Amino acid sequence: MDAIYLGLFGVVIGFVLWWWNEYWYVLPLKFKCLKSSTKLPPGHMGLPFIGEMISFLWYFKIVRRPDDFINAKRRKYGDEVGMFRTHLFGAPSILVYTPNIHKFVLLKEDRLIAEWPTIDLMGRTSLVAVHGKAHARVRNFVTNVINRPDALNRIATLVQPRMINALQTWAKIGKINARFETQKLTFENIGKLFMGKEPSPLLNSLDKLYQDLLLGVRAYPINIPGFAYHHALQCRRKLEDFFYMELDKRKNENKIETMDDLMDGLMKIEDEEGDKLSDKEVIDNIVSLVAAGYISTSLISTWAIYLLAKNPIVLKKLREENMTFTKGSPEDFITPKDVSNLKYTNKIVEEVIRMANVAACIFRKVDTEVNYKGYKMPKGWTVILFLRYLHTDPENFKNPMYFNPDRWDEPLMSGTYQPFGGGPRLCPGNTLARIQLAILLHHLSIGYRWELVNPNADIIYLSHPAPMDGVEVRFSKL
Repeated sequence: MDAIYLGLFGVVIGFVLWWWNEYWYVLPLKFKCLKSSTKLPPGHMGLPFIGEMISFLWYFKIVRRPDDFINAKRRKYGDEVGMFRTHLFGAPSILVYTPNIHKFVLLKEDRLIAEWPTIDLMGRTSLVAVHGKAHARVRNFVTNVINRPDALNRIATLVQPRMINALQTWAKIGKINARFETQKLTFENIGKLFMGKEPSPLLNSLDKLYQDLLLGVRAYPINIPGFAYHHALQCRRKLEDFFYMELDKRKNENKIETMDDLMDGLMKIEDEEGDKLSDKEVIDNIVSLVAAGYISTSLISTWAIYLLAKNPIVLKKLREENMTFTKGSPEDFITPKDVSNLKYTNKIVEEVIRMANVAACIFRKVDTEVNYKGYKMPKGWTVILFLRYLHTDPENFKNPMYFNPDRWDEPLMSGTYQPFGGGPRLCPGNTLARIQLAILLHHLSIGYRWELVNPNADIIYLSHPAPMDGVEVRFSKL
């Protein structure tokens, strides 16, 4: 009898736990909905505190089929509006995954406020966190600094010596880990462009701090020793200390007329009233901008090396096109104007970015209740835009897991390609990431050959997607 009672007790406890979040978050809202024509999206809120994170991690980390997290919901709830309710990353959430509702959410900047679950890692006064005039002021400056024609010419001139030197070094080594090497190369370029720093032991230390910081960006925000988020916060504080010292140093140098890098620019930016960014705003923005530029550029570079090695016909066409732009020696520089004329190269850039899916999702906080096709997005909930699924859904891209640059000959369906977000908060560094990849592809294709050591390596998806072996390749000169 004791066993029977114990079993019944377990069933009751399981029932309570399974439905707790539904009662806590959903039931009060359903009563409110009785007075209106709106209703909550279908779904289930999962277990107390952790919600559906176990299911999310199961698909992303254990079976490594992240798109099936959405597919399972689509089969269960249908495709009526392209969203479902859930509880992820510590908050009641609505996850959206179709182009139309993505566009709707991204354009509702006044009601659906950009917010990350781990915003303290980027800084609460950074570009990714602020809104309205504060966001427009910093975003316009960053966009102008890195996207103007003269800025792109300067960037192309600055990054190519390091690229050429890195490729020569890789060929001498013979066998490399592409993820490690592209991270090193990217951080050296970002270090120069954003911080004015040359390769050094100091830059290597900053590189390690940023790597550990980024591991916490997609982690569950648990600030307890032993968890990735806690360690990332510690790295964030060390980066803050370094940049505050750098800030004081630059103030003492008093270089009023020059702007050598992005940090100098952030110190000098003024709004219409002549007000400058505070020291805290400068620090938050340089930390977050370095992090964003670092992870996106290094990962798409890694994926380019991997995907081209797996697709020799594409590599052959890439090489043929770029050979026509050589100016005497494989080490000669190309310009942004040259890059704009490399049509097939630019198709490869877009296809690599689509398949890399560096940013799996972005977050919005519901500041004012929003209705979409009769469904309620309640105030205080989080809206998660599953960008990855846009790029891997067969309804948006035919044979989506097939690397096919020629698919870019056809116009895309509206809203199906958003690797850098969209709307007013489109990532200002998207052009910088694209041109750096195109330049790297040029020098890679005309001067080098490589092959994968582990062509069947599994793919990991957290914290960011990459082949498990880091893309080990045998690398040599042509």
